[in-house]
Amino acid sequence: MIKLGTSMPEHLIGTDPGAFKEFLQGVEDLGYNYVTIGDHILGADLTNRPEWRPYLGQPPLYDVHTPWHEPMVLFGYMAAITKTVEFSTGILVGPQRQSAVLAKQAAEVSILSGGRIRLVLAAGWNDVEFEGLGVSFEDRGKILEEQMVVMRLLWNQQTVNYKGKYHTLDDVGICPLPPQQPIPIWLGGQSKVAQRRVGQLADGWFPYYPCLDPVEIGADWENIKRHAIAAGRDPASIGIEGAIYFYDPRFPMPTTGIKQPQTLDECVDYAHWWKKFGASRYWVTAPWANLGPEETGVRTTGKKWTGVEARLRALEEFKNAVGKDF
Repeated sequence: MIKLGTSMPEHLIGTDPGAFKEFLQGVEDLGYNYVTIGDHILGADLTNRPEWRPYLGQPPLYDVHTPWHEPMVLFGYMAAITKTVEFSTGILVGPQRQSAVLAKQAAEVSILSGGRIRLVLAAGWNDVEFEGLGVSFEDRGKILEEQMVVMRLLWNQQTVNYKGKYHTLDDVGICPLPPQQPIPIWLGGQSKVAQRRVGQLADGWFPYYPCLDPVEIGADWENIKRHAIAAGRDPASIGIEGAIYFYDPRFPMPTTGIKQPQTLDECVDYAHWWKKFGASRYWVTAPWANLGPEETGVRTTGKKWTGVEARLRALEEFKNAVGKDF
């Protein structure tokens, strides 16, 4: 069975704690397994950066006006109002954060939630954030690799000794240790370097492509498996998270790409494609209900829009359509 998850509609919910609670409890009642929370600490004022192209040579995905909630703080709130749903970062820019602090935060969430946390990390693409946080943008990938080692040591050992290029731990540890062993660390990204990291270090892979290209993703997964075998790991131990992809007009559609799903039936077909591919998790959004990543669905006149009711209806439709045996 695949675990089903979805993203928190945080951009539209804004600062309404009641809407967060309504959404989370609704997702749990529907039987979804996890909810993802995005992560950006700083946004840039694009009026002063007209030529800035930070995302693979393309304009950025968000700016200083886009709301992003702090995942680890929000997870503490989520732990108090839910019972079964798992909390996942999706995706947290790990190298921006001090590793011991992040390990301590994740351990605390694990304690409060009864072991319902998963970290999905990536190296990041926004140089403005790294500059503002005082972290080397050029070294972010290498920092991430050490960070994963350091956090796992801190979660599993009361006293840690570690000497790396970016981290030094000399007879130190966090207390209390998390009850959840191990806390899963998945990685995003689909570059060749990211694929190597997944194969060597990650518990799972959450790629995000501008569109689904079976030829490309198949080749990338084979590359990950080669790196896993070279590192002495069983590729079957690495999870895969599938998703409904949306067309990104900033990038050309590859000749072997699949048209993005629009109808409910097409989204169900996508889900079964990912299951056949080997996915153990599936991230659901609802283009048939006009609910994409930013969820620009129809507003009701006179009613504050949070996207909660429309999203929950769509998630119920998908779960019914994909069937109990998915």
